[in-house]
Amino acid sequence: MFKNNTHKYLLIVFTFTAVGFKNCGESDMVDVKSIDKKRIITAAEKYLNDEPVTVTSFKCERSSGGNNDFYSEGDYWWPDPENPNGPYIRKDGLTNPDNFTKHREAMREMSLKVAALVAAYKITQDKKYADAALKHLNAWFAVEDTKMNPHMLYAQAIKGRVTGRGIGIIDTIHLVEVAQTIIVLLDTNYITRSEAEPIIKWFEDYLNWLIEHPFGYEEKNNGNNHSTCYIMQAAEFAKLTGNEKVLQECRKFYKSDILPLQVEADGSFPKELKRTKPYGYSLFNMDAMGMVCLTLSTEDENLWEYETADGKSFKKAVEFMYPFIADKSKWNLPPDVMYHDEWPVRHPSLLFAGLAYNEEKYIELWKKLDPDSDVEEVNRNFPIRQPILWM
Repeated sequence: MFKNNTHKYLLIVFTFTAVGFKNCGESDMVDVKSIDKKRIITAAEKYLNDEPVTVTSFKCERSSGGNNDFYSEGDYWWPDPENPNGPYIRKDGLTNPDNFTKHREAMREMSLKVAALVAAYKITQDKKYADAALKHLNAWFAVEDTKMNPHMLYAQAIKGRVTGRGIGIIDTIHLVEVAQTIIVLLDTNYITRSEAEPIIKWFEDYLNWLIEHPFGYEEKNNGNNHSTCYIMQAAEFAKLTGNEKVLQECRKFYKSDILPLQVEADGSFPKELKRTKPYGYSLFNMDAMGMVCLTLSTEDENLWEYETADGKSFKKAVEFMYPFIADKSKWNLPPDVMYHDEWPVRHPSLLFAGLAYNEEKYIELWKKLDPDSDVEEVNRNFPIRQPILWM
């Protein structure tokens, strides 16, 4: 079974690359390896000797879960001035710095480190980088004492209201790039069957939880960037585990719900523009949607080129956002209530859309942007940092 699934996803990876980029090889328009090699190796060397830190390293007394359960609290929820000891109240876009974020930060750190280490291994073939990455992968997904349980029952809790919510699933967007590193390690024959099975089984269990639990249903049908990020995750985890049924369901949902309900005819994201951070959330949704197109495109269903009957497409979404990324002063809506100046960054959707649409200006803009922000809020909404892993 494992062997057959492995063959299946390797075939899928090849198909996505060829179809998603219109047969435009990396050397035709951009040499990502040359552009990113120095930053990748520098980061990988910094992380080479770091020990794994998982959810078991931190405990919040407000969590209803156990030692291996991921826990986080809703960003925009604050004490009620009129009832300080009562349920928290919502302030959209304003992050409460006193909420528990240690598990979320640990996951992001692991994702950042593993992605850099495997990227370094991919471009150098030096196994020391892969060895270091595997320590983190095993600690998070295989070792019983330290691994995270494959669910998000206690994510985005709100004091006095709920012990967890479906929208907490968005916290695991940082596992998308991690899943891709496992594919790279398998594709290069670095990981053996016995090493890979426990790790892949974790992603299989988590994918099943996403599909079967009411929280997953709520997140899938949330309607804005949460729905996009749900499909981005389900698609990548299904690719890793060789689940063609879920991949096909994700393609259908993109066509029936994501694109028609989230993109206007002019390419804007209306549900994001209504938020208190319209600029940052539009960029975030664009990146997630681009990854959906990259992961799910096949010879029969090229989502890069797919257009609804009333003319909505991801191509128009990138066209809409491009001038505001190239010159943010053209943004004609109020600035984000927080972190407006920290965007844009080196958005992967620009690179992948540039390759898919043979649009060099997207790639040239991607090259100029900052690939490594040190701002926590940016990193929270910037889960794909090593595009070389998809090339």
